[in-house]
Amino acid sequence: MTETVRPIRKRALPRPTPVLADPSVAPAIIAKAPKGRVPPVRAVTPKPLPPRDLTIDGLDGGWDRRLLKGLARPDRTLDLHGHTLATAHRAFDAGLRDALADGVRVLLLVTGRPPREADERRNGAARRGAIRGEVDSWIAASPHADRIAAVRGAHPRHGGAGALYLILRRPRG
Repeated sequence: MTETVRPIRKRALPRPTPVLADPSVAPAIIAKAPKGRVPPVRAVTPKPLPPRDLTIDGLDGGWDRRLLKGLARPDRTLDLHGHTLATAHRAFDAGLRDALADGVRVLLLVTGRPPREADERRNGAARRGAIRGEVDSWIAASPHADRIAAVRGAHPRHGGAGALYLILRRPRG
């Protein structure tokens, strides 16, 4: 009765390894193609670095924490209250030049509070916050713009919304 029984699966016998005449030459191993659907090989690409945010300006987290908590003391204060735009611009240029010459690291620029919406809507009233509105263009046009590492809003103990910190770069070499 066992003559009619067939095995369900044939066992694969191990293949004999070929014997080479020269044992220093390794045989080329040919891999069989896998059966079924094979996902394509994905190339591993490193994650691209995010573009540098220009509002960060190269300050490390320690600087920002100290500025937010009001722990960074300004080395010098430049007060532009009571100036017209023209005299404030000249005072700003001279104060920045002197601060850089003296090796100041944190310059507190007191400009006055930014304009209120109600003041902007009134046509006859004097424009509030004119100096504050021009500071960015003065910095950009300054011959010392490359020496300014960052501009941040001041802590309330140093003037709050009416003042700015100018963090100046250290002189090189």
